[in-house]
Amino acid sequence: MKRWLLTSVAVLMFAVPAIAQTPPPQPTPAPVEAPPEPVAEPDPDPALGPVPPAAPAPDPVAVAEADKAPKWDVQAPPGPSHDIPLDVTEGTWMSLDVSPDGREIVFDLLGDIYVMPIAGGEARVIASGVAWDMQPKYSPDGRRIAFTSDRGGGDNLWVMNRDGSNPTQVSDESFRLLTQPDWSPDGEFIVGRKHFTSGRSLGAGEMWMYHRSGGGGVQLTERRTQQKDTGEPAFSPDGRYLYFSDDATPGQTFEYSKDPNDQIYVIQRLDRQTGEVGEFVSGPGGSIRPTPSPDGRSLAFIRRVRYQSVLYVMDLESGRETPIYDGLDRDLQETWAIHGVYPAISWTPDNSAIVFWAGGHIRRVDVASHAVADIPFHVADTRRVQDVVRFPVEVAPDRFDVKMIRWATTSPDGSKVVFEALGNLWIRDLPTGTPRRLTRQNDHFELYPSWSRDGRSIVYTTWSDSDLGTIRVVPASGGNGRVVTRQPGHYLEPAFSPDGRTIVYRTSSDGYLRTALWSRDPGIYRIPTAGGAATLVTDHGITPRFGAGNDRIFFTGRDGENRAFKSVDLTGHDERTHLTSQYAAEFVLSPDEHWIAWTERFNAYVTPFVSTGRPVSLSAAGKALPQTRVTRDAGEWLHWSGDSHRLQWSLGPELFSRDLDQTFTFVDGAPDELPKPADAGINISFTADADHPTGHMVLTGARLITMNGEQVIEDGVVVVNGNRIEAIGPRGSVTVPGDATVVDMTGKTIIPGLIDAHWHGSMGSDEIIPQQSWVDYASLAFGVTTIHDPSNDTSEIFAHSELARAGRVVAPRIFSTGTILYGAQTGFTAQVDSLEDAVSNLRRMRAVGAFSVKSYNQPRRDQRQQIIEAGRELGMMVVPEGGSLFQHNMSMVVDGHTTIEHAIPLAHLYDDVHQLWRQTSVAYTPTLVVAYGGSWGENYWYQTTPVWDDARLQQYVPRRILDSRARRPIQVPENELNHISVAREATRLSREGVNVELGAHGQREGLAAHWEMWMMEQGGSTPMEALRFGTLNGARALGMDRDIGSLEVGKLADMVVLDANPLDDLRNTTSIAYTVANGRLYDTRMNEVGRRQRVRAPFWFEGADGEGWSAGAATADSHGHGPD
Repeated sequence: MKRWLLTSVAVLMFAVPAIAQTPPPQPTPAPVEAPPEPVAEPDPDPALGPVPPAAPAPDPVAVAEADKAPKWDVQAPPGPSHDIPLDVTEGTWMSLDVSPDGREIVFDLLGDIYVMPIAGGEARVIASGVAWDMQPKYSPDGRRIAFTSDRGGGDNLWVMNRDGSNPTQVSDESFRLLTQPDWSPDGEFIVGRKHFTSGRSLGAGEMWMYHRSGGGGVQLTERRTQQKDTGEPAFSPDGRYLYFSDDATPGQTFEYSKDPNDQIYVIQRLDRQTGEVGEFVSGPGGSIRPTPSPDGRSLAFIRRVRYQSVLYVMDLESGRETPIYDGLDRDLQETWAIHGVYPAISWTPDNSAIVFWAGGHIRRVDVASHAVADIPFHVADTRRVQDVVRFPVEVAPDRFDVKMIRWATTSPDGSKVVFEALGNLWIRDLPTGTPRRLTRQNDHFELYPSWSRDGRSIVYTTWSDSDLGTIRVVPASGGNGRVVTRQPGHYLEPAFSPDGRTIVYRTSSDGYLRTALWSRDPGIYRIPTAGGAATLVTDHGITPRFGAGNDRIFFTGRDGENRAFKSVDLTGHDERTHLTSQYAAEFVLSPDEHWIAWTERFNAYVTPFVSTGRPVSLSAAGKALPQTRVTRDAGEWLHWSGDSHRLQWSLGPELFSRDLDQTFTFVDGAPDELPKPADAGINISFTADADHPTGHMVLTGARLITMNGEQVIEDGVVVVNGNRIEAIGPRGSVTVPGDATVVDMTGKTIIPGLIDAHWHGSMGSDEIIPQQSWVDYASLAFGVTTIHDPSNDTSEIFAHSELARAGRVVAPRIFSTGTILYGAQTGFTAQVDSLEDAVSNLRRMRAVGAFSVKSYNQPRRDQRQQIIEAGRELGMMVVPEGGSLFQHNMSMVVDGHTTIEHAIPLAHLYDDVHQLWRQTSVAYTPTLVVAYGGSWGENYWYQTTPVWDDARLQQYVPRRILDSRARRPIQVPENELNHISVAREATRLSREGVNVELGAHGQREGLAAHWEMWMMEQGGSTPMEALRFGTLNGARALGMDRDIGSLEVGKLADMVVLDANPLDDLRNTTSIAYTVANGRLYDTRMNEVGRRQRVRAPFWFEGADGEGWSAGAATADSHGHGPD
């Protein structure tokens, strides 16, 4: 399961060079610079082949359980809340409409709908509450208002009377949600944009029409791709035509940071008589927000002109296009815009003027004279906001419970279990016992253990950065592993044949985290257990295993768009496809070949294994054969007992099992009523000592920028005892212990270690974690001492984190959400249809060590609220994917998420947003390097600085990876630098009390963290504010400020020693002389100095053979933007 599920996420994340949003993990050998998020459809594993689009298929078990639960009320979520006041005369991203009689304007503002006289004045609320109501539209007779609301759970089309009474739901979608209503001219129908996703959460749109009384709707348009957006429908006054905006960029894959000077959107027109659709307004600068005049003679629309969004009017008879107002806010053509590319505008009934929102105000422009007038409004109201879910985190306890147990596998007789933890194999007796090392070797990491059928031997793989990998066999009683393979390699998934005479295994390739040497021919192989020559069986497939006989090898592959369970003979011939599944991640055949277990969306299922001569389809909803879900929350590393009577698995540190007579009533010995899946298993783990230095180290003579308020200590002294600060102050005020190692830092400046609250990067590949990862060293070399990754391969990043805690690898402090709680329809979808579902998803993440989860584009508001409440119940934080969706971002603030991840995509945020946000404790991670809305911030640094020639980067990043992104940068005019607008708003929010923190998104190893601070300065922050953004604010956002973020007594000794003062010039943050991480001092080459002398070994790419590149590996450098 692991390799398919997490590699799927990785492919989504890395396949395209211009994809934003953060997704997830990075297990692939060579991640591609942005997707988190990503391409059309996932390729679960290079060995399996491409995967076509997947159709939605909710987990029927989850749906059935949700049906039993009380209906969730979006208007009244549980948890503490309070009302806050709003008093504004300006607003942000306001859709509006003029009444047919010309007397009123209806508009939305922060999720409520208001009405006021056409001349302006005091606004009266007509739709309010916790629910998010927006995009109001008068019916042609003026008696009703259509609008978008999530009050039913997710965005749907609603209708209310003109005074706001009798709100009635029109559409009733739970996944294909609807927004952007417009009335048919006869007032009988409402058209809206229906949202379609497949393997990517932000998907595409279609126009659907509903009778105002409800129904299932009628499809009007068909999406051109699975990822390019379509929206903003508008009827012509005679009803014959439907205009809409359509992303017409080439290809099937959505890309962020597009060039608005070229054509992005076009206005299409559907002829409802003939069914023909054709481009109606097009050309460079794009064309959006089609709005026909009441008399049908003109069409208003918006186009970019040298980056400025301009309102145009087209004369439909002559085709003349006239710009009439050039002061609009920037539209959203360059990013996701599923709620509309610009807020709705409206003609006056007499066709003489257009009313629109711009600059925070409602304005009216005369079409003939182009004269513009403000229509003032005043909103005095309240909003109910939920308290934020944030909890204190103990950053570095002296001892820790090892939770990321991998490959827990019981012996055939069930008396013992072997597993990997902290880089070694451990074995312990069952049901009680103490884990003990299986082998005596310490020069390599040990992985992928598997028992022989007789229980006497264990086969496993090893990894050494210098010697590469081997396959070894060790007696179950322990000892030294015997090497079976003849040559080094990248070995995975070994398994014995039933007679124990043959081992089957898989090999992989790399060239990113690991050297590409000895990885030219990946595939499934077999080798004699006694040793000898390896034989290639097949060049595709994963997880090879024998069944009941010694003559066939079963493995997981692909059959068209589906996952497939296959087998071949020992020569790789006579291939048979036994099972197929759309969403299965792991197939495990019982030793007697009578049963098959599989995982689907994290849970494990069992059914009889039957031979029919043709593939049998499996799914969680399957009804062809009896099947049972055996896990409560999730199951990893599935395996069978030797007699095939029991399925076993693990989740975090707990080992679970389920007898077949407790799984099916027709099995002999089964009770009349089967037990529910177990809540807890056997805890097979142990507690380990955290690594930290001993004794005292003293840094003297430096300037100390403490982040304790505005405090700067000149000629300061820092005393470190172990890994914590024992004393700090000016020279003369601090006693230097007599046994201390003293390091003279005269003339230097010390700041707290940088905290990257939204980091991404590769933590492993095929579950192999390097002994010395250049990704880790690059972060530390640039002063990043703590990272929080809100999307990564769960087992790889938590295993890596524990290796670092134990001192087995050198790395920053590593924290993560693990795999995202993804809302799209994929094999790793987190199905959330109830609070119980949400709690289950959070429990499975907490089990492996997560204290936070990433709610990633869950489509419905109720789902997002349920995840928040689950976090509150379990003491976990929720960091949501911002998704480039302003309206959802604001509802996330209202609902009490821990942070908002990624930039709000608008160039300007007005007083309504500032008043709302500053009265909450929701933090903001704008990730300026990939800021939504326009050109990514990283483009500026590639354009203006020789990134490829950075001496520090060249030490820690393989040249080919660095050059592929840095040598030929994108050129962006100064007035199109989106990141400055985002940084300006972030600075304003920060000064108003919103906690704004650094998140470099993995865009350029370590260096991008400094770009983030420098960009905040470009947005108006002072150097001190920018430094706080990069240090203390990240700690506060994640509940870590008791331990890190500032230089104070009792806090952890994470520091950056600079040769120059960043308060004089913020660019001095990269003048790094030393990094202090967990009390250990490292020089510029990441050699440990001070209390312990330890020279860094060379990286694989530093030698003469370091140019190797695996066939088919991607080129580029960074995470990009998650699955979206």
